[in-house]
Amino acid sequence: MMKGRKLVIVGDSAFAEVACEYFTHDSDYEVIGFSVERAYLKRDSLLGLPVVEFESVEQRFSPAQCELFAAITYTQLNRLRARLAAAAKAKGYRLASYRSSRAFVWHNVRLGEHCFVFEDNTLQPFTSLGDNVVLWSGNHIGHHSTIGPNCFISSHVVVSGFCDIGANSFLGVNATVSNNVKLGCDNWIGPGVTILKDTADGALYGASEAQPSRVSAPRFFKVPAQ
Repeated sequence: MMKGRKLVIVGDSAFAEVACEYFTHDSDYEVIGFSVERAYLKRDSLLGLPVVEFESVEQRFSPAQCELFAAITYTQLNRLRARLAAAAKAKGYRLASYRSSRAFVWHNVRLGEHCFVFEDNTLQPFTSLGDNVVLWSGNHIGHHSTIGPNCFISSHVVVSGFCDIGANSFLGVNATVSNNVKLGCDNWIGPGVTILKDTADGALYGASEAQPSRVSAPRFFKVPAQ
């Protein structure tokens, strides 16, 4: 793939490393460096590329010559990623997006700026993503549904048809949102949680952890003693 655009990734976490892999091997971006805020700058290189302080990143990497992506997860209910993206725009950078070549995105889906769509996501007709949305691997976003700005959808989440996911929300692994449901803003939906009706702003739905049986697995399956 021809590399026609240069990219700086904000962050040096695991997400930053993963984002670098995807941009490098499945896009026309060439990653040329990383950037971290001064208070958190602990190294000067990552994956063989320079890491520079974000406060002066434009002095090393010109906004006229490269774009920027903030590879930040859901810290502070996505506020950190949103803040760094806004700061990058204020410095004159264009914000990059990534959409996996292995994602199914229907032709009339609307994608905001600064989004990251991993592999195996299905975005059905008439869906839309706001700005600054991350869809990790393997989610289903049903027809006529809207994902608000600054959301983070983890893996294998089902958002059914005609749903509205409020801004800044997080949906954990294997969460399910039923048809015609509106999630409020700033919602935290834990792993495996099923939402069947509208939620209020700021709602937190924690997952219930399964408890082990009193009978051990080897005894239940009659595993012979060694």
